[in-house]
Amino acid sequence: MRVTKALLAILAVGASLGGCQAPRQTFERTFLPDPAKPYIGMTKEQIIACAGTPYNSYNNANGETLVYHYSGAGPIPTADKQKSDQSQNPLSKPKTDKNWKCGASLAFEDGKLARVTFAPNGVVGPYDTKKNPKTGENVPVPQPDPCTFSLPNCGAH
Repeated sequence: MRVTKALLAILAVGASLGGCQAPRQTFERTFLPDPAKPYIGMTKEQIIACAGTPYNSYNNANGETLVYHYSGAGPIPTADKQKSDQSQNPLSKPKTDKNWKCGASLAFEDGKLARVTFAPNGVVGPYDTKKNPKTGENVPVPQPDPCTFSLPNCGAH
């Protein structure tokens, strides 16, 4: 009888924890290989040569971070963007940059790429809700499509 009660308690705990699963993106980023790994150690110049001009950049205590906005697998230079970047004020943002789907921050330390973080534009928390205008009920906010990251024009060094 004791074994049965213990088994039922274990099953109850397992079933209750099953409702608290992590979102799919968290699972994938925890257990799948790091898509940025082939680029780690590349220089800033190498990255800019194959990824194009970043949307923004900023200095931090350990080096510099380049920020890219992109749609698709990863940042790639385009002729139109490079041409418009040269003719615009360097402090202004390109007007064509409003339809991006993913953002990536490439952090450099000691002149080499140390880490990459990327996320979808408009990311929301997995438990965020909004009111349904018809029913007045709180419903989950739709999650944006997950991002992938690669630098298609960069060869692994």
